[in-house]
Amino acid sequence: MLREEGPLLLACNHPNSFLDAIILDLLFEQPIWSLARGDVFKSRFIIRLLTSLKILPVYRTTEGAENLTENYKTFNDCLRLFRQNGTVMIFSEGKCINEWRLRKLKKGTARLAIQCWKENIPLKVLPVGINYSSFRRFGKNVHLNFGNILTSSIIDLNAPEGLQRQTFNHRLNEELSQIVFDIPQSDRPLQKKKLSVDIPVLKKLLLALPAIPGYLIHAPLYFPLQTLTLKKTKNNDHYDSVLTSLLIIIYPLYLLLIVSIVFFITRSYYSFLLALILPFCAWSYVQLKPQLDR
Repeated sequence: MLREEGPLLLACNHPNSFLDAIILDLLFEQPIWSLARGDVFKSRFIIRLLTSLKILPVYRTTEGAENLTENYKTFNDCLRLFRQNGTVMIFSEGKCINEWRLRKLKKGTARLAIQCWKENIPLKVLPVGINYSSFRRFGKNVHLNFGNILTSSIIDLNAPEGLQRQTFNHRLNEELSQIVFDIPQSDRPLQKKKLSVDIPVLKKLLLALPAIPGYLIHAPLYFPLQTLTLKKTKNNDHYDSVLTSLLIIIYPLYLLLIVSIVFFITRSYYSFLLALILPFCAWSYVQLKPQLDR
């Protein structure tokens, strides 16, 4: 588990939708609040659900100018969390795109950090670079890199506001540029060099046998979900996050179904060992899959 005392702002790139937030939330010991696009906050139920998951809305002009005033509430909520030594995650590029490069940074991270420093909140800004070996494969390598922590010492708080933001974004861009991989989509050798992980031959041989039932047993679950997700996300870059989330939710039910069927047929309590064996077989198959997108 990772731990860094607050008040802390995680300033991240954003290559893979809400999977980026899930990974960091799992890795850090302390609770993390994250900022998400405001257009998903459509009903009272959704608002309550997302707030319970520590997610706050950020609205863009494309989501209606009438909603922009809600950003002030989110801004103040973040300041309140920082006063309580909390941790907030922000995607400094603003938009998710499945690619290996750092895009131009928006102003939101700078505004939030500078306002904290002006109010004497000892905020630390931690640059985080998230790099995936694939945006289409279940089972991937995630290279998570951290830059140097930024504090109020990097800017002159008496300088003009525009210059403060420019200086902050320049320093944050310098840090993120060193930890976010810059790889052209067509450069397969560089992708392999930076993103793939060598698997020992002996390990491959040992996993080959359990990988076969791992593929056969889980195919009836995986491929229909994959087809459905491809259809629903064909116009955006949320495929990977949506498929992973569906599998996280549905797989325990699928596993329970298989164990129940085997127990009903055999009446043997050894059937419950499948709850351990089948995930291992699935993991074995994932270890042997190609690591890069075609």
